[in-house]
Order: sequence, then structure tokens, then C-alpha cells
Amino acid sequence: QVQLVDSGGGLVQAGGSLRLSCAASGSVRSIIFMGWYRQAPGKQRDLVATMTGDGSTNYAASVKGRFTISRDDAIDTTYLQMNSLGPEDTAVYYCFAKGDYKLQYTNYWGQGTQVTVSS
Repeated sequence: QVQLVDSGGGLVQAGGSLRLSCAASGSVRSIIFMGWYRQAPGKQRDLVATMTGDGSTNYAASVKGRFTISRDDAIDTTYLQMNSLGPEDTAVYYCFAKGDYKLQYTNYWGQGTQVTVSS
């Protein structure tokens, strides 16, 4: 089992920045994939950024150049640095992890943290 606790959301003005954190605990050695998703009111949950075990990253086109995913392995924490925020970024942001145990995969989710960007 893996537990994810995400935090760092809040209310910011357009053009501002926030850094979200995702602290992992439990069977962290099983994690092969980390990412951040977001869900705006009335919309589907969309992938924002991903990081694989080798450090490779990918971003949704809407956030590329503004958001950065990173990790600190010493404290089992993944970050999402969000810059140049706009109202379109308002959503609940969720940390995600995929675990692999002998090729059996399990998905884990954080509880979500609200990001609100005012214009």
C-alpha cells in the first residue's frame, strides 16, 4: 500500500505562483510512475505532468513552460511548481502514483488540493 498526501493549494492572483507537494509513504519502493492531475468544475480529470523512475518528464500542452514536476527522493516527496497561473488553471489538483509488484499494478491518489486563480 502507498499513501499520498498532497498539499500547497490556495488562492492566488493571475500571474502568481504556487508549489504543490505530494508526500508518499508506505511501499514507496513499488512506485514506478508519479504524476499530477487536475479537475475543474464540470470537467474530466486531466493529466497535467508526469515523471517516471528514470526522471523523464512530460507535460500537458496547456502547462508546458509554466509548470515543473520534480522530486526529492530523500523525503519521498514530489512537487509541482506552477508559475504564470491564470484562471484556466483553477481546479482541484491530485497527486497520482502507480505501483508495480511483480507486474501487478495499483493506482494511488492523493486527497486533492484546491487551486483557485483570480483574474
